[in-house]
Amino acid sequence: MHKILVSRCLLGQRVRYDGGAHGPFDLLAQWQAEGRLVPICPEVAGGLPTPRPPAEIPGGQGGAVLDGRQRVLTADGTDVSAAFVDGAEQALALVRAHGIRLAVLKARSPSCGNRENYDGSFSGRKVAGEGVTAALLRRAGVQVFSEEELPAAAEALAALEAQGG
Repeated sequence: MHKILVSRCLLGQRVRYDGGAHGPFDLLAQWQAEGRLVPICPEVAGGLPTPRPPAEIPGGQGGAVLDGRQRVLTADGTDVSAAFVDGAEQALALVRAHGIRLAVLKARSPSCGNRENYDGSFSGRKVAGEGVTAALLRRAGVQVFSEEELPAAAEALAALEAQGG
């Protein structure tokens, strides 16, 4: 049975920066009941508290953070990059430990966003990009989806199961 890495906030766990959560999502609940889900909040895993100041990546590119070309900053300019990278590395360790090939992560998060992120101006503007964890997982060959792409994640899971590996 294929395991799926999932953002803890999508399971209703109150780990978002503002102390909130998302969900529940029926498909995630089904996968949880099947024992498929491996939950993580990379930001909490990296040592950040809940609640915590919102953080953004100037330019919205998590890969640039991984490469040391950009930082993750809070609105007051505090550099929280190390916590984001540490959390991403912990997520990758879970992926490797469980042989995970799919992840469902929180859309537009500076850790987990897989298609777009906020631009770093704390103005609500979005840009194409991905979070630090999403970028690291994608580099490792994991298919990364958001909660807005659950049907596509289900299709990818079905394809993996059909391959038998």
